[in-house]
Formats: sequence, C-alpha cells, structure tokens
Amino acid sequence: MAQEIKHVGRVKATNKKCLVAYRTLPGDAYSCLIIPTENMPDIYHDALINLVESGSGQSSYELAEALDRTQFPDGSRMLPWLHTNNRLIKAPTNAIEVTPTVQTSILLSELNQIIAEQRGVPVDQLALQESQAKETDKATAPKLNETAISTKQVGKVEPTIQTSDPVSFDSPDAEAKWYRSQADKLAKEAASYRRKAEELVPTKKTA
Repeated sequence: MAQEIKHVGRVKATNKKCLVAYRTLPGDAYSCLIIPTENMPDIYHDALINLVESGSGQSSYELAEALDRTQFPDGSRMLPWLHTNNRLIKAPTNAIEVTPTVQTSILLSELNQIIAEQRGVPVDQLALQESQAKETDKATAPKLNETAISTKQVGKVEPTIQTSDPVSFDSPDAEAKWYRSQADKLAKEAASYRRKAEELVPTKKTA
C-alpha cells in the first residue's frame, strides 16, 4: 500500500494542488485554510513540502502547528510569512479533496465528519476541542481569512469518494459485477480512512 501523507490535497473544481493548514476553523466548521502550492517560489515550495513529509508535519494534528514553529531558509517563520503574503486561502471544506495517496481522495468535509464520529463530537467542535495548536495559533486562525475561494469559483461539489471513470457494459450481469467491484474498493478505502481517523483522534470509550 502506498504511504499515506497527511495535510495534502487539491481544489476539487480545478485539481490544483494545495496543503491544508487548518481542516476546520473555530466558529466556522465548514471552512478550512489551504495553501495553494502552484506558482510559489521554489525556495518556499520545497521547504513546505519537506515540512509536510517530515515527522513534525505528519505528527501535527493541524499543519499550521508545524508551520508556526518552522522557518523558511530565509529565516522567516512559515505561518506568519504565509499570512503576510496572502498564501493562506479560506475555502469550503466540501470544495477541497484530501489526497493521502495518489490513488485515493476524499472530500475534506467527509474526513472531518469521520473524525467527528470517531471522537463522538459534532463537527463544529473539532477545531475547538481537538486541535493542539498553541494559543497564539488559535488567536491567529480567524485572522487568516482575507483571501477566500467562493462557492462560484470552486463550482458545485458532490460529497463522494472518487471512483474510476464511467464505463459501458455488455449486459446487466457485467454492470452488476462492476458495481460490486466498485463497492468493494470503496469499502476498503472507507476502512483505510477510518483507520487514519482513529490514528488522528482515538475513539472516546464510554463507560
């Protein structure tokens, strides 16, 4: 199985790659902050990718935690630099696909729902209860929203895991077989995402 990498994704309507700095926002659970990585100077782009793939990046509940304690090669702290240079973009969570591997993707809104279900809390409590970001990060997060991707820009989004392209069938039996095959694949992907969510936020056991 391909190695899964947290915090990476793309804008669903354009397929442009991005990093997810905050999966949810305090008081706005259905919005996130992303970092578009295209057209970014190599010195900053490469440093960001190295951070994401590092142990520090992968162990962070929110990427913004690691960004706030890491510097670019020029000595500037990543999170404030991204904010100052308008590189933090607000977007609806159902407009962003998380891509833990090249072959798999899931809407960020669905991933947040899975994490919330595993934790036993509403989605709107994830940012407030689960993020281990520093108090300075929490204070900064609501201020990082100057630039936004609107619903019109990203287009209509359907909440579904990506499957293969449509195919034609010679018979109802062949079509039924294909659908069963797709269902099996989706079940495996769902199990993988639930396992990943469990790693991020273990299920709270009830007495």
